Amino acid sequence: MADDAISSVSSMVSSLNASIANAVSALQASQTTSSADEVKTYEKTVKKSTLSNSGAATDIGILAKNTTRLNVASTLAANDTVDFYKFKTTSAGEATLGHVGDDGVHIQLMNRLGTVLADSDPKAGDQYDSFKSLEKGSLSLDKGDYTLRITRDKGESAQDPKNYALQLVMGSYSQDYDTVAKQPAKGDNPYQLSTGQQAMLDGLNTAISSMNSITTGQTGTEKLMGSFSLFV
Repeated sequence: MADDAISSVSSMVSSLNASIANAVSALQASQTTSSADEVKTYEKTVKKSTLSNSGAATDIGILAKNTTRLNVASTLAANDTVDFYKFKTTSAGEATLGHVGDDGVHIQLMNRLGTVLADSDPKAGDQYDSFKSLEKGSLSLDKGDYTLRITRDKGESAQDPKNYALQLVMGSYSQDYDTVAKQPAKGDNPYQLSTGQQAMLDGLNTAISSMNSITTGQTGTEKLMGSFSLFV
């Protein structure tokens, strides 16, 4: 059984690395970098709530223009339908969203009222156009509270774990905030993780923890790819 679990992890890693390549070009053109000497990195590991609503969203920090960059890495586990992440902007400005991970991950950006502002679904019309603008760093956000909603694309199996990393920045930055969002403790979670899924999440945790040995002030692409470096 253990060999089967490791084989499953290897298969997911292979697929993940392939999907990373597709996201790199979208990030390279838009990310603003800072000098390594100027960037301070802060890391935390948290457990996601067992509740599937935006009120229980995981807090990933404050997005301050020309000051902070927010990074989160996690897995939408088997039978886990949705992940929520909340952040606050301290001023109006044009935000950039970088993302890598498995195919079939659906990303939505919502305001504090729950209105969807940007949607990665190509069929979402104006909201999809806003999502493409967000990827390019040209979507203006007002000061306030926002939520990221992560689900599976329509047609994706609920049994298929989805690995992803997200990054938010508004202009330049001097502080990097890394969040690893893990599944709740087994006693708190009605769904038990398989060995392979837990190995993937542990790998994300270890990868982010190893950031101290990686040069700071990286491009957005390097940062997100670094989240999965230990899977290669």
